[in-house]
Amino acid sequence: MLPDFNRLKVFYHIYNEQSSTAAARQLHITQSGVSQHLKKLEEEMQAVLFTRVKRRLVPTAAGIKLYEIVKGFMVELEYGVQTIHETTERPAGLLRIGAPSEFGKNYIPLIFASFKRAYPDVSLYLELGDPKHLFSMVAEGNLDFAYIDILPIFIDTPGGVSSYTIDTVVCEEFVLACSERYYNRYIVKPSFDTLVGLEFIAYKRDPALLLSWFDLHYGTTPSKLKVAFTVDSAQAIIAAIEEDLGLGITVSHLMRKQIAEGAIVPITITSKKLKNTIACVRFRDKKQTITETAFQTHLVKELGRNPSLLRQLRG
Repeated sequence: MLPDFNRLKVFYHIYNEQSSTAAARQLHITQSGVSQHLKKLEEEMQAVLFTRVKRRLVPTAAGIKLYEIVKGFMVELEYGVQTIHETTERPAGLLRIGAPSEFGKNYIPLIFASFKRAYPDVSLYLELGDPKHLFSMVAEGNLDFAYIDILPIFIDTPGGVSSYTIDTVVCEEFVLACSERYYNRYIVKPSFDTLVGLEFIAYKRDPALLLSWFDLHYGTTPSKLKVAFTVDSAQAIIAAIEEDLGLGITVSHLMRKQIAEGAIVPITITSKKLKNTIACVRFRDKKQTITETAFQTHLVKELGRNPSLLRQLRG
């Protein structure tokens, strides 16, 4: 049987103060109460925990061993309780959020760094993933909220869309593109029949994004596409495009430099743009903490304060 927690707490303070009188002051109880707790604990442990030397209580070997066991828990408990109190007054504690891989890797560290400078007692856990994974993490309570790609073809969500609050943060433009060499060799004058006969670079194994692009510009979708390369990274899609592996689609800001230099050519059919919304998603009935609200507000402000960052995200 484990010792009584209150007695362990008294022991912890006696050890730190080396005095039952000082421990009593810390705990706001009588000295006789402290002595009673210690006596009961020694009976439970069947060991003498302190030896009185003049006016000090010196721990025995058993006392030292017990303190090493109790210390970590007590320190963590005191810190945790303090953090809970602080969180009700100003941002503090652990913030658990999710984000799309590219957005999360490229922008969340930058934005969180400025947030932490303002609120140094906050730490961040960042989960990167696709919409289905992040929705599940939010639904299971493993994330406080998530920034999620609300794709043109929406996915099923745990509990249904009505279970969530979905606030748009920024819109990105998806661009279908290929290398200059591939364009000059196979395309030049893009048409539906020309494009569907070529090879494609797909994100994961889902052609939804490519099909959405065809539907937007041609009003129809191909029955089948020849996929030469499948990958789960936007940067890898760009690398595959540069290596002439085919037509790939990703957000425009990631290819801005290559497009400006002419190394990558966007396929332009109409003036319509295929948009992807990044939205802040949280459970509708979940009460937000001051830390969650502060970070969401900070992210929006940072995007507004940093025009170049916002232009990149908007493509």
